[in-house]
Amino acid sequence: MAGSVGGTDQHVRGRLKCGVRDRWIGWDFRSQYGRLNLIANNSRFLILPDWHRPNVGSRVLSLVERRITDDWQARFGHPLFLLETFVDPRRFYGGVYRAANWMELGLTQGYRRTHQGYSDTADAPKRVFIRPLYHDTRARLTHPDYQQLQLTGDPKIMLNAEQMRSLPLCFSDIKDPRRPQGRRHRLPVVLGIAAGATLCGMSGYKGMANWAGGLGQQARERFGCRRENKRYVVPSEFVIRDCLVRVEPGTLDRALNLWNQAWGLQDSALAIDGKTMKNALDETGCQTHILSVVGHESKACYAQKKSASYP
Repeated sequence: MAGSVGGTDQHVRGRLKCGVRDRWIGWDFRSQYGRLNLIANNSRFLILPDWHRPNVGSRVLSLVERRITDDWQARFGHPLFLLETFVDPRRFYGGVYRAANWMELGLTQGYRRTHQGYSDTADAPKRVFIRPLYHDTRARLTHPDYQQLQLTGDPKIMLNAEQMRSLPLCFSDIKDPRRPQGRRHRLPVVLGIAAGATLCGMSGYKGMANWAGGLGQQARERFGCRRENKRYVVPSEFVIRDCLVRVEPGTLDRALNLWNQAWGLQDSALAIDGKTMKNALDETGCQTHILSVVGHESKACYAQKKSASYP
């Protein structure tokens, strides 16, 4: 990652997991994951030895800081509130960031991203430096109104350990519609992983399978995945699709409501919405109406009522 000398800047979205940063902001698992786009990570900053000039590093960082907010808004359509970078203390001190008035928050845990998720053991903790772009950066990053941050889509979350363990339990009472022969993954595990992927913003069977493939060994254990050759394995895209198309949707909905009651956002207000179903007539020719009660914050549907009127 970034060192204490620099010249080539590459800014990407904020790093997925960074405990000292999230504690400084005040983020929890309910709000952090959907707001990473409000942070830019300086992934590389390099000045070659033959090009050292007094104050050149802090000068470059200052120039970047002056214009990145406007460029970010123009390019991505939403604001940028914080810059971050990671310095390997085995090689660098982070002097250029200190000279540019960046704040050092502490060290990462040292786990690195791998093709199987995250490394099983800590490798090399990095120093975390941040540069707030506004005086009230923390208040902006924790603002409760998701739309005011100009982010599109619904808020997403990142599951913690207890949430991972609880998801499969919600589906434990659902009868497995598959034949016993050839089952490698228990139905609650498959449904729990599919639900977890959806909660974290994935859509479609391929997206769910890719999310599952990125889980580390500890996360797979929490979901109750099958263990083969001393490693936990996740269900494939075919298995996820096969289970979801076989299970009755209403059963899934009731199971997810149990999880949402324990872990979902608490709604301060409810909205009542009614729809008349076009060309939907019952056996007597009456038109069908649906009345729903939906939570403002969680977007969860608390109740639905179907009724019919005379044609």
